[in-house]
Amino acid sequence: MLNFLKYVLATIVGLLIFGFISILIMVGIIASAASDDEVKITEGSVLELKLDKPILERDPKNPFAELGFSFGSLSSSDGLDQIKAAIRRAKTDDNIEGIFLNMSFVDAGMGKLEEIRNELIDFKKSGKFVVSYTDLSMEKAYYVSSVADKIYLNPMGTIEFNGMSSEMFFFKKLLDKLNIEAQIFKVGTYKSAVEPFFLEKASDANREQLNSFLNSINDYQLQNIAKARNVSASELKNVQDNLLVRDPKDAKRYKLITDVGYYDEAISYMKSKIGKEEKDKLELVQLSKYKKVKDKDGSTSKNRIAVIYAEGDIVDGDGDDDNIGGRKYADAIRKARMDENVKAVVLRISSPGGSALASDIMWREIQLTKKVKPVIASMSDVAASGGYYMAMGCDTIVAHPNTITGSIGVFGVIPNIQGFLNEKMGITVDHVSTGKFSEAPTITRPMTAEEKQIVQNQINQIYETFTSKAAQGRNMTQDKLKEYASGRVWSGAEAKQRNLVDVHGGLETAIAIAAKKAGIEDDYRLKELPARKSFLDEMFGDMGSQVKEQSVKAELGELYPYYKLYKKVEHLKGAQARMPYELIIQ
Repeated sequence: MLNFLKYVLATIVGLLIFGFISILIMVGIIASAASDDEVKITEGSVLELKLDKPILERDPKNPFAELGFSFGSLSSSDGLDQIKAAIRRAKTDDNIEGIFLNMSFVDAGMGKLEEIRNELIDFKKSGKFVVSYTDLSMEKAYYVSSVADKIYLNPMGTIEFNGMSSEMFFFKKLLDKLNIEAQIFKVGTYKSAVEPFFLEKASDANREQLNSFLNSINDYQLQNIAKARNVSASELKNVQDNLLVRDPKDAKRYKLITDVGYYDEAISYMKSKIGKEEKDKLELVQLSKYKKVKDKDGSTSKNRIAVIYAEGDIVDGDGDDDNIGGRKYADAIRKARMDENVKAVVLRISSPGGSALASDIMWREIQLTKKVKPVIASMSDVAASGGYYMAMGCDTIVAHPNTITGSIGVFGVIPNIQGFLNEKMGITVDHVSTGKFSEAPTITRPMTAEEKQIVQNQINQIYETFTSKAAQGRNMTQDKLKEYASGRVWSGAEAKQRNLVDVHGGLETAIAIAAKKAGIEDDYRLKELPARKSFLDEMFGDMGSQVKEQSVKAELGELYPYYKLYKKVEHLKGAQARMPYELIIQ
């Protein structure tokens, strides 16, 4: 027994020593990876962009990336801010000869890709080349690579070029089988977020808005591709509608690409452009390395423009890194207002909406801030419903023509699972209450007509508040605003035609407008909010949840997006100002 205890004690001491040494090694790695030593780029290099990770608004700042370590989401995403900064830096970097787009799939919305694409177009003004290679290119990836001077497609490869579509799932028959009733409360003919629970197919109104904004986005992108490839948009529409590109030769025939060729041929072409011999190595610089190159001549101005990044669903409370917590972001807006060095605020919004309460809490802080300094909204991929609620009170709203916005409407769903409990599970529920409405709302019995009317009146009131404040912010009558509301989703192009958006452009456009309104055009620095956790807090505080998330993703594979959708449902508390789709455009 004594020997056993000695072995146990020795094991515990050994584990403690190992843990202590591991922490020291980890701290050393962090210090090394996060050091201020400037990365050197050799002459004749090419910046390689793969864009094969999910693209977030802000870079996750993982110092382990260069060392090949992976800690959950810290190493599984790139930041739009750093991608654009790298392209901009490469434009004036004498050691960078061009950009190599080596990608097939890109995991980002159309707003983010629009900004990357525009940066590439600006990069080409330097006279440097942009070359693209792909084995298999989906529609979004091709939209970005269409600006390249040379586009290579593998002889056995494929380009998807067949237009856009939306696929919707309806659960009414499933709920009927389970004997679950979805009690629906909504305002807005087009507020179709609840349709899957009581219909078996899309309503005429929903189909109308889908056709409208999908065609608007598709037409806009065809026009841009046509300009880049020097063909007419009508020709491309014909190719798209009739699926005329079915193999690489077709892609070249219709001018979507310049070359049918292999990876090594794309590399050889770039070598020749630089003046290298075929036997020479082409130095391809990865984004993870190049983003560590220091920018020159940074501003030392005391003036700040606060850029508040709001990405994800809108939820009550503080939320987390994957969503927009109403209280947390209200605090960030308030912090920017109280900071005397902050002369203007830009809200960078990428959100389909969510909690009406959280949206209104943030709206109030925006109104208070607007009284003392300019507040500009910059819409990214999507700023709809609650996302539009955040933007509508700003001085100016900036969006891309292919941004998804609008969806000014409100809904709520309260399930009645009494039939499921009684008939499927053999469970009955009884109630004892002190008052007529003490147990309301409950999911274990049908709501009474009076209870339903109370909830519907609350939804109606929230809609009136939403449209009234939107009308005030957009300087139009409430009746006029309601013509564009009713839960309808618009493209950024459609929204601008209806005065729901002021200017087409990206984040830089919004920042320039903010600087001009504040009178500090050439004298400011950016301040990013909300303040992010330190790397150690990020790693040790969230590692458990990140490891769990990565494990679930690996286990579920293609079913993972549905798991994420289920997790979002957990936040659906109270009235929702939310876009009616989980919209994915490939």
